[in-house]
Amino acid sequence: MPSPWQLNLQGAVTEVAAYIRWFSDWLNVIIFAITIFVLGLLLYVAWRFNEKANPTPSKTTHNALLEVAWTIVPVLILVVIAIPSFRLLKLQLEIPQADITMKVTGKQWYWSYEYAQEGGAFGFDSLMLDEKQRGEAIASKAITEAEAPRLLAVDNEAVVPVGKVVRVQVTAADVIHKFTVPSFGIKIDAIPGRLNETWFKADREGIFYGQCSFICGQNHAYMPIAFRVVSEERYTAWLAESKQKFARAGGAADKVAVAGE
Repeated sequence: MPSPWQLNLQGAVTEVAAYIRWFSDWLNVIIFAITIFVLGLLLYVAWRFNEKANPTPSKTTHNALLEVAWTIVPVLILVVIAIPSFRLLKLQLEIPQADITMKVTGKQWYWSYEYAQEGGAFGFDSLMLDEKQRGEAIASKAITEAEAPRLLAVDNEAVVPVGKVVRVQVTAADVIHKFTVPSFGIKIDAIPGRLNETWFKADREGIFYGQCSFICGQNHAYMPIAFRVVSEERYTAWLAESKQKFARAGGAADKVAVAGE
């Protein structure tokens, strides 16, 4: 999650997020070099061609070599940027064989998760804990204070195993939302009537947060995303418990009306 006075991107937990971070740093190097070059050029021109140094102004109309240079060099810079950019797009858009598939539905103003697993599907809603709920959870030691950051802690976290490919199918039930988890390098529109897909494979355990990043209404700022990445053993145990806790005879949607009240 974000930290006070943070300047860089959030720590990468997936291959995609690590590539995004590297690409961002690489772009900053290019931007910094161009900025320094242009600034130096402006200072040189202001010093070399000012009125005092050139009482008789030049009447040069063009310079073929210079015009070729300022056409070719930007093209080469764009190529240097484009190649890793295309590689990143390929990495993001080519979804590998998934170990787990989950469906995420954005709603005003919370997220619903559905797991399709052998032995039965189940689903649940994930709502932000308000300050009272957060305080009670910490006091009861259900969660630690570090695991319950303000405006990010939720009542039901999405749980996935470490080192497994998770395919995420994203849609919305009402208005457009955007499902964003910076540490996973995923950011995808949740659009009513449309199913978008993305993926991630977390390389370490922990809790990782995201938020809706598309203004979707009054409580847009209060629909966080929380993923808990655990070991394979803990994930198996969580699955068994969750199938009992969340499964409904009519499917995963039965809990929506209750949680939305």
